[in-house]
Amino acid sequence: MGKKRRGRSYRKRVLEINRIYDEHVRSGLSNREIWLRYIYPIYAISERTFYNILKATVPSPQDDTDYPTLFDEYGKP
Repeated sequence: MGKKRRGRSYRKRVLEINRIYDEHVRSGLSNREIWLRYIYPIYAISERTFYNILKATVPSPQDDTDYPTLFDEYGKP
């Protein structure tokens, strides 16, 4: 099975959820409380998905160039 391709919206969502998490984890709230108060009302994701997103690696925008596009044939001389 190959590497799963993730889109820009996934990358944006992961970055935003991690930013919210990092902002509130220092205040001493539990992960469940952060998910319940700040993540779930905005993104409506399950707690399990929240934990998967926290450990997800976010590919850089340059990684998108590894995949062929519809216009690759036309751009080459």
